[in-house]
Amino acid sequence: MTDETSSAGSPGPAETHEEGWIDPTERNWFRFSIVLLVAFAVAVGVAGFALGFQVPGDEARVDPRTVADEAPWSDRIDNPVREVAPGEYVVYMIARQFRYEPNTITVPEGSTITFYVTSIDVQHGLKIQDTNINLQIVPGQVSKLTTTLDKAGTYPFICHEFCGLGHAGMFGTLTVEAGEG
Repeated sequence: MTDETSSAGSPGPAETHEEGWIDPTERNWFRFSIVLLVAFAVAVGVAGFALGFQVPGDEARVDPRTVADEAPWSDRIDNPVREVAPGEYVVYMIARQFRYEPNTITVPEGSTITFYVTSIDVQHGLKIQDTNINLQIVPGQVSKLTTTLDKAGTYPFICHEFCGLGHAGMFGTLTVEAGEG
C-alpha cells in the first residue's frame, strides 16, 4: 500500500500526527517540569541569600597523618575555643574513628564561631542540631564554616556519615552560655 490509509479505511500516520505535534498530556508534563525547576531555583536562591545558608568551603589541604601534631590543630584539647576578636571565636576540630576532638565546646551567646574541621582517617560528617552547621569531613581536607549562635542552650552534634562499627558513639555537645543580662 502506498497511500496514507489502511485497507480498513482507518487514518494512517500522516492524518493523525502532524510534524511537531505533542500530546496534550505530555505538554502539561513539560510545563509542570519547567515550573518545578523554576520553583527549585527560587528555593535555592532564598536559602542561599535570604536565609544565609552557606556551602562549607574547602579551606585548605593538610596531611592527615601529621595534622594532629601541627599547630593550630595540636592545641585543640587544651584550648578548644580561641577568641580572635571580641565576640568572635575559632574552633579547630579533628574527627577520627569514633570521636571528635574536642567533643565539648562552650561559647557565649551571640558569638560568631568559625569551625575548621578535618579528618585523619575516614570520611565523617558533622551535624549540629538546631543550627545551620552541617559539614562533610574528608581526610586531608579542611572544611570551614562560620555561624552566629544567638540562642543559649546545649546543641548536640553527631557524625552523619557512616564511619565504622563505632559510628553511633561519635557525638559531642556545643554549649551556648547565656550572656549577662
